[in-house]
Amino acid sequence: MAQKEASVAELTKQFEDSTAVLLTEYRGLTVAQLKELRNSIRQDASYAVVKNTLTKIAANNAGISELDDELEGPSAIAFVHGDPVAVAKGLRAFAKAHPLLVIKGGYFDGAALSPAEVGKLADLESREVLLAKLAGAMKASLFGAAYLFNAPLSQAVRTVDALREKQESAA
Repeated sequence: MAQKEASVAELTKQFEDSTAVLLTEYRGLTVAQLKELRNSIRQDASYAVVKNTLTKIAANNAGISELDDELEGPSAIAFVHGDPVAVAKGLRAFAKAHPLLVIKGGYFDGAALSPAEVGKLADLESREVLLAKLAGAMKASLFGAAYLFNAPLSQAVRTVDALREKQESAA
């Protein structure tokens, strides 16, 4: 009983500390394949095989009741502590290579995710790419603003030069 309470407390802490939770079914995968999956997402998530009843209790303790219906059959959870997009991409890539891995859903930003929504999350570009695009857009807008500020000055200089040339040619 004490061991179960400790497991629930640990799972509750993982739910609370995670930026996202992705739920999978691993039926038919070997231990070596599960190890390969863990290693592929290790940078951004921890992947654990869980007991459904203890996980339901822990999720409810953390204020997440949306996963209760999905916690049936052999379940494993990716507790995301880094980039959720990278983990979703990793799980989808592994599921393509090993069709026995089934993505059952998840929980992100206060809402439950369906398997299709996890797929959409995996379709997003990585955080680094999005930040680079944002930086490029900001640089372009700053360049445009600088050009607009300089345009009246350069136009005034051209006008003064034209007037000076006109006066020199008239004299």
